[in-house]
Amino acid sequence: MSRDAIYTSDIHNNGFSFDDKVASVFADMIGRSVPGYAQTLQMVELLAHQYAQQGSNLYDLGCSLGAATMALNRGAAGKNCSIIGVDNSPAMVDQCKETLKHEPVEIRCQDILDSEIEHASVVVLNFVLQFVDKDERLNLLTKVYQGLKPGGVLILSEKIAFDDTDENRRQIELHEAFKRAQGYSDMEISRKRTALENVLIPETLHAHHARLQQAGFSSSHTWFQCFNFSSMIAIK
Repeated sequence: MSRDAIYTSDIHNNGFSFDDKVASVFADMIGRSVPGYAQTLQMVELLAHQYAQQGSNLYDLGCSLGAATMALNRGAAGKNCSIIGVDNSPAMVDQCKETLKHEPVEIRCQDILDSEIEHASVVVLNFVLQFVDKDERLNLLTKVYQGLKPGGVLILSEKIAFDDTDENRRQIELHEAFKRAQGYSDMEISRKRTALENVLIPETLHAHHARLQQAGFSSSHTWFQCFNFSSMIAIK
């Protein structure tokens, strides 16, 4: 695994995109940037084991390098499910396909807003919705809901915001302390924060749960939170 040193250079301070450079270090980047990331993957596997329905489709939307895709595959073992990862970054898809070339999964290079969701029992959006335009988020979740079988679930993990300004600031400070503990410098943290400012748009847990209800889900709850990162499960 290559170590993320992208933001040690000035030339990577003009915005964030899932390009070749990010793809080459993404596994290290997300592990050192998202507190609790490894646990969310473990629980994707557990939840897939619990909720995957025989002969159904399981989707990892915004699959990047396929970590959650493989968690779905492990969790649904023995249930004759089709595991489908979707991502719109050619760099991510190329590396994902190479990494998972011997695994029984399908990887599609496609915008998740254009992807068909059908005959699904588990759908994962693992730190992905935050990169989708806010005006498109309800449409995407509604499409997921409509493509799920009765009893199917959506696993939604996100960076979150807080209504209380002081609490929001405290949680950001704790997140940045976490990244320092993972070896990122203050300069790298500052440059990445600037690059993501208009790309990653977090929302409150209340906003997420209200939208899930609006999309049609019968219930949703937060099963995990570490600082300003959280994971929810919504049930059809």
